[in-house]
Amino acid sequence: MANHQEKPTTSPPPPSPLQSQAAEGGGARPRLPGVGGAHAGGAGYPNPPEAAVPDAATLRDQWRFAVRQYSRWYSHAWGTAILAGAAFFALGWLVKGSNPLPSRAEPHDTNANSVAKEEG
Repeated sequence: MANHQEKPTTSPPPPSPLQSQAAEGGGARPRLPGVGGAHAGGAGYPNPPEAAVPDAATLRDQWRFAVRQYSRWYSHAWGTAILAGAAFFALGWLVKGSNPLPSRAEPHDTNANSVAKEEG
């Protein structure tokens, strides 16, 4: 069955000016304090840590979300690196006028050059 929770009898506190600005889309997010400026869960943190350890299902969902995000960022990084490599290779080809990789160039025949110098 569904859990029925009692509704709070007191009204929630009015939003702070920062929250009202954030809801309106204006203003900057609250700044994080400097090193040692505030304790965990203190004022200044936009997303304070949880007061209690969450249940296993919540942790599992958070872990799966983190793995999906990491996988997405990892694949985007590799895709960007491959595209950048191909773009620089194409740019090198355009600038040089031929294959910019020396290992893929035609081997130079040093004997033909020395024979031509001796005859001339």
